[in-house]
Amino acid sequence: MPFGRFAAMSRIRPGGHRASGYLPNGAAALHNGVIMRIAVIDESAARASIIQEGLVALDDCEIFVLTERRGLLARIGEINPDIVLMDLGNPSRDVLEEYFSVSRALDRPIAMFVDESDDESIAASVEAGVSSYVVDGLAPNRIRPILDLAITRFNAFSRLQNDLAAAKGKLAERETIDAAKRILMNSKGLPEPKAYAELRKAAMNQGKRIVDIAEAIVTADRLMGDH
Repeated sequence: MPFGRFAAMSRIRPGGHRASGYLPNGAAALHNGVIMRIAVIDESAARASIIQEGLVALDDCEIFVLTERRGLLARIGEINPDIVLMDLGNPSRDVLEEYFSVSRALDRPIAMFVDESDDESIAASVEAGVSSYVVDGLAPNRIRPILDLAITRFNAFSRLQNDLAAAKGKLAERETIDAAKRILMNSKGLPEPKAYAELRKAAMNQGKRIVDIAEAIVTADRLMGDH
């Protein structure tokens, strides 16, 4: 096992089940019989106990405490947590960057605790995908609100990313359809409405989307060298 001082604790309510995705906030997850897997990363067992104390009231969760950096990313992958809480204390620049590298590789809500920071590190935490970067705020009574905030921010950012990807996808489809229309207009001398009507008719006859027909036309045109 890569972590010689790995410790796992679980408190699971009978009848609970694992979440298949993230809920709007941690409170919602923990009040609906969902088992939340929480990874606590802290090289200081004493400081990790502060985070554990802040989570002790949560019923449906499994808490995994990792106290070594060696093999950290692989170990997190084995645990597959729903949220990661990192307490770094007062890390050097190199150690902080090492943890930021881990954060970039995780598609999970992440809350990171540090004793002190600067503007550069705060900006770097955002770029690294840290959902909540907490400076001088490690206290048991703050853990639960910070956990909920990290999940809320992560979900909000994920929705923005999905919306942006969907918008880019629609724009790309529109550009492909426009390119196919131009090919039909140039090759057959059709006006734009008629070119689009032919695309739509072909899509209906073949049981495909208009963009699929358009992609086939654009690809064929490129292969023929008529562009």
